[in-house]
Amino acid sequence: MDTIASLFSFITTPVSWVIVQFHKVYGAVFGPDTGWAWGLSIVSLVILIRICLIPLFVKQIKATRAMQTLQPEMKKIQERYKNDKQRQSEEMMKLYKETGTNPLSSCLPILAQSPFFFALYHVLNGIASGKTIGVINDSLLESARKAHIFGAPLAAKFKDGSSTIEALGASVTDVRVVTVIMIVLMSASQFFTQRQLMTKNVDTSVKTPFMQQQKMLMYVFPIMFAIFGINFPVGVLVYWLTTNVWTMGQQMYVIHNNPTPGSKAQAAYLERLYKRVTHHGGTRGRGERAIVKAIVAKGRDRNEAERKFINGLSKAGFAAQADGTIVKSEARAVEGTEDGGTATAAAAKRQQPKRQSKSQRQSGVKAAGESALSLSKTDEPQDDEPPAAAAPQAAPKQPTAKQPAAKTGSGRSKAQSGQRKGGPQRPKSPSKK
Repeated sequence: MDTIASLFSFITTPVSWVIVQFHKVYGAVFGPDTGWAWGLSIVSLVILIRICLIPLFVKQIKATRAMQTLQPEMKKIQERYKNDKQRQSEEMMKLYKETGTNPLSSCLPILAQSPFFFALYHVLNGIASGKTIGVINDSLLESARKAHIFGAPLAAKFKDGSSTIEALGASVTDVRVVTVIMIVLMSASQFFTQRQLMTKNVDTSVKTPFMQQQKMLMYVFPIMFAIFGINFPVGVLVYWLTTNVWTMGQQMYVIHNNPTPGSKAQAAYLERLYKRVTHHGGTRGRGERAIVKAIVAKGRDRNEAERKFINGLSKAGFAAQADGTIVKSEARAVEGTEDGGTATAAAAKRQQPKRQSKSQRQSGVKAAGESALSLSKTDEPQDDEPPAAAAPQAAPKQPTAKQPAAKTGSGRSKAQSGQRKGGPQRPKSPSKK
């Protein structure tokens, strides 16, 4: 470990200078020899480094999502060229080049943070060994060796013997209790960070080997921290615990405000966005507009949560635009104001009739038949009923030789019942006398 840290010795001077500047500020408040002054100096160094790494973290998010979207294509290439590893590698590189994706981009924050981690380890190891390093002179070295965090010196380790720990003015029990608590918190924060990434911010519609790798890392990383943590000084544990807590909070912020498409976090985010848009009448901020713009650009390729969001806006009288803004839908407003200006009339117009049961349909048919029968009886002239005087009848035609005169009364109805249905009637031949 000392050999690896010595490779980053070129950055130990800047790191030690930053720690000393923070120590001057906190030393004026808590005292120069206290653990609070030196511990908060390390915490402030972590925050400063992570703020500088935010642009790389944004690139890491974009690279990770790009790799997630490429997983189906990568799986096809692996299956197609499973017997030709060279061709498989060439097709993978071609895919990365066409999509502008770099697999190493997801590792950039870790790689950029590594020099600062090893430089800080080198500085704290020098303090533990009683050696001046960087801008830390003899007086600062003595002050740092006296600093204790909850009874454990900054330079003490879990595996240090009693003689070494007593030389730093502490007991073995205090050092080991503090280091174990820090290691547990460090591993738990790492596990929770990886778990919320897997359970909330992963596209559940695509099952790829990438998800299996992430699930494996969720258990591997905490074990690695626990193994290496017993060899870290307390000051390095403070640094690494602060880094993990920062990463966990940063991850929670990203999942809450910019989730991965197709994940559970996106469904929850779009539900919150829908309520906010319908209440305020539009999007707020560049981030919301960027998400809505991406959803509109997908068209028919939207996932279930995105389709639900767009359909909900349409039903509420809003429309998502191509630039990410959300405006009132004019078509919906016209539909609601026409024909008297009530939306209930349009809804009633579109309402389908209720389906009747079999007994209701039979009773309805029976009632219709009875009404039709009664109507036909009332319209049919009776034998003993005189014709109406108000309705003059046309003069009857004289019967020809071939066509006898029609009978009146009941004979007429009988003649009508004997006629053929539909079409012209065939004349009867005259009877021979």
